[in-house]
Amino acid sequence: MTVLAQWLGQAGFRLTLDDAHLLVDPYLSDSLARKYAGKRFPHVRLRPAPVTVDDLPPLLAVLCSHAHTDHMDPDTLAPLMAAQPDVRLACPRAVLDEALRRSAADAARLDPLADGERVGYGPFTVTAVPSAHEERVVDGDGNDRFLGYVIEAAGVRIYHSGDCAPWDGLAERLRGLAVDVALLPVNGRDADRLANGVPGNFDFAEAVELCAHAGIGTLVPHHWGMFAFNTADPATFDHALAARRGVTVRVPEHGGTLDLAGRR
Repeated sequence: MTVLAQWLGQAGFRLTLDDAHLLVDPYLSDSLARKYAGKRFPHVRLRPAPVTVDDLPPLLAVLCSHAHTDHMDPDTLAPLMAAQPDVRLACPRAVLDEALRRSAADAARLDPLADGERVGYGPFTVTAVPSAHEERVVDGDGNDRFLGYVIEAAGVRIYHSGDCAPWDGLAERLRGLAVDVALLPVNGRDADRLANGVPGNFDFAEAVELCAHAGIGTLVPHHWGMFAFNTADPATFDHALAARRGVTVRVPEHGGTLDLAGRR
């Protein structure tokens, strides 16, 4: 069976196995451009969303990695949850209240997750893994505010980190989960963005090193090409470095689809 991943821009993906569909971190609106108009970092799209909520097939679930709007967008989630009354929404337990507000959905349709917890959606099994954006942040109960997800389908294990930078123990955790493909943000980080409320992610070399240390054979770099102030140039991706480290890089096209099956 074939597992397909359509890149929706930024960190958004649609995963498909036969007629089963799962979304991760969809940002399909222009809500951030309105929110940050006239600010230091105007969030103006460099390209339109490749699909609309109305274009989406029936979904089993939407996974949101954290509460930043380009990953948990009320202008995407609320109409989607209303249009598809059977779809479920998974999120970090630490941001459950925010997910309820932004999705405008009944609490019974949400699956709050914490480190190591699992949930199944049809042929997909989802395991929560902590992320650091740029640091791990927990609530008063010790629940991570930033999560990634290892999604297993048809024998392929796909890691979507959400927003994440390197943290001690991540590679070992992923090696233990036998991940085949990593969908990682590669827009990097710097003091200027952080000082203006924009924490960062891996750069390309760090993403390659994580894959090499975790035994992950395939890297799909994302979180570039959406906002001019917070992107990376795919022409600078060092494919030779990746090859030396035994990592295959598959650069997605905006709105395009990759076949992830068998990429171990």
